[in-house]
Amino acid sequence: MDVDVKSLHPLEVKTLRHVKPGEEITTKRLVDELSFKIGQCNQAFSWLAGKGFVDEARRVQTVVYELTELGKSYAEQGTPEERMLELLTQSGPLTMQELTGKLGLENRDTGSAYGQLSKEGVLSMDDEKRVSAVGEASARMKAVRRVLDKAAGQGEIEHQALDDAEQKAIEKISKKRGASGVPFKLSDREEIVYTLSEAGAAARDELFKKGVTGEEIGELTSEMLSTGSWKGKSFREYNIKTPPNRVLLGRRNPYGEYLHWVKDKLTSLGFEEFDGPLVETEFWNGDALFMPQFHSARDIHDVYYIDKPSHAREIEQPYLDQVAAAHENGWQTGSRGWGYTFDRDFTRRQILRSQGTVLSAKQLPEAKVPGKYFGVARCFRYDQVDATHGADFYQTEGIVLGEDVNLRTLLGLLKMFAEEIAGAEDVKYVPGYFPFTEPSIEVHIKHPELGWFELGGSGIFRPEVSKAMGVDVPVLAWGLGIDRMALMHLGLNDLRELFSPNIENVRLRRNQ
Repeated sequence: MDVDVKSLHPLEVKTLRHVKPGEEITTKRLVDELSFKIGQCNQAFSWLAGKGFVDEARRVQTVVYELTELGKSYAEQGTPEERMLELLTQSGPLTMQELTGKLGLENRDTGSAYGQLSKEGVLSMDDEKRVSAVGEASARMKAVRRVLDKAAGQGEIEHQALDDAEQKAIEKISKKRGASGVPFKLSDREEIVYTLSEAGAAARDELFKKGVTGEEIGELTSEMLSTGSWKGKSFREYNIKTPPNRVLLGRRNPYGEYLHWVKDKLTSLGFEEFDGPLVETEFWNGDALFMPQFHSARDIHDVYYIDKPSHAREIEQPYLDQVAAAHENGWQTGSRGWGYTFDRDFTRRQILRSQGTVLSAKQLPEAKVPGKYFGVARCFRYDQVDATHGADFYQTEGIVLGEDVNLRTLLGLLKMFAEEIAGAEDVKYVPGYFPFTEPSIEVHIKHPELGWFELGGSGIFRPEVSKAMGVDVPVLAWGLGIDRMALMHLGLNDLRELFSPNIENVRLRRNQ
């Protein structure tokens, strides 16, 4: 044989010895029968496939719902709806404020639970604003409870394991990305089923012939030497003729070079650069951008909270009062606002900024009119990492202020970013929605391998944003994924390659 079976990794040895020619090999089988972990299964398959010892038999697509931390608490303690119904059944009518206090929930959770249950005829409110239980748990509530119970044991459940009612219920409480605010995270999985190849079957026979079990000792420790426990044991063989790694000369990181190139280009066009801290408050990250504190619009900005200190001491005035008034009644903007009581404690909560637009909002009080500004901001957002998404990423943000700027000006800027900075040939503009701009526009580009994807959002700041910051002229704003622009510019197919520890990837030549 070309491969010395004694040098195979124990994971490879155990896998080859355990399966017979013609049998299917799956991750689940190795976990159940050999007590492998998922990562060990992936390693074993990767190594065996690389040596030609296994062949791909087929691929199985599955949809899996994983319990989030919130989902685990719901499974153990009950959902807000279940807890509310149980409390009202035992105590009798209570006000919304009393319900919130007794259940330890936030106002938005209490309001959402009541709204759903009142639609289903489970709860009702009298003229004195007291909530009463008028029915039993709805069919939807029971379906949600069944799903939580089924998933509680393994931490996840497959779509095909649910009945029709359960599938319909879980669709409303699961998300693919940014799932920290819902009980379930939805994942699309593809499992590869393998079988032994002819070479793999031959290697299996050789393992049995030479008595290689996978239990051989791979590391000789000082403890083994002192106790003599190494005696009578078998050791793994190593190839001492393996050549050492090449010494690679240092060079600039291509993505770092690209970021500097973008900054140089924008400053040459007359833009001034702004910057800010990584830790921000909910005020600047969302409230100043007219994102309501209770609204689902914040779901796309799942944030990482700071533990200590959890809150800033204060928010700058008069911006706090003006933004609060804009949320509550529109202030002096001509708007009716969102019509709720602004939470001045919540707005001081400290987080890692989830979007670069926070820098644009903070720049408004200091901006010159006319003026144009930009920044390259590192952002943090709970997200499923894939070829076009990351939990730690960069955005380029900017604003242009002036009496004469308009939508045509904005489209020209977006065209420059897409074609000149990203290097895209196919560009399209799609209407979008952001709480802080009207109109709102998304710019999409076509990657030769990944196809169409969103480059970012833009629009004209609403007066609730600009006037509350002391600006009374049109303000163009954009927030574009500079990581995604680099994908096109550097000729890559995966965002993760920008931050790869692989020296060969780091040495990629930037496309000019």
